[in-house]
Amino acid sequence: MTRSFNGDRLLVATHNQGKLEEIAALLEPRGVTVVGAAEMALEEPEETGTTFVENARIKAHAAARATGLPALSDDSGIEIDALDGAPGVYTADWAETGAGRDFTMAMTKAHDRLIAADAPQPWSARFCCTLVLAWPDGHDEVFPGVMEGQVVWPMRGDQGHGYDPIFQPEGFDVTFGEMDRWEKNEISHRADAMRKFLGGCFG
Repeated sequence: MTRSFNGDRLLVATHNQGKLEEIAALLEPRGVTVVGAAEMALEEPEETGTTFVENARIKAHAAARATGLPALSDDSGIEIDALDGAPGVYTADWAETGAGRDFTMAMTKAHDRLIAADAPQPWSARFCCTLVLAWPDGHDEVFPGVMEGQVVWPMRGDQGHGYDPIFQPEGFDVTFGEMDRWEKNEISHRADAMRKFLGGCFG
């Protein structure tokens, strides 16, 4: 039985303002005020997990312990089948440089590896998002979300972030990078996980 959330204040363990606004908009009709990690002066814990759920749990439990509030966290990334699921949990790591993240470099790396592997097209892939809601007593609930699709090349569109310009979701002829932000938010992997979270913890 999923534990219900019955408070009116939820900590979202992220420093990403866009993600915070997205979650706040979904929870506002339910009378829940959202507070972010930056507002609570929380440092980001080291993500040492090898799966999305492990990393989401690390972040959610660290935030719940530090503040005494229920904390929601997510970990997300892209899995490319022909690369044995890479980059997966290392999606952001592929973009790391000495001077911040370069996702054009990361997308080029993914394409170069597909070419090097002589992988036949279409290059099936999916965006994954795992949400974890953790309580200060150590209990948590897990909600995985997925958006199936394929990697395309060249990059298309300047909307979104991360690998969006090379990901074409199933049933669409445009990439996430060519989609309006709010249209993408209706169908994305995070939207799938959020629907499960809202249905599971809010009834």
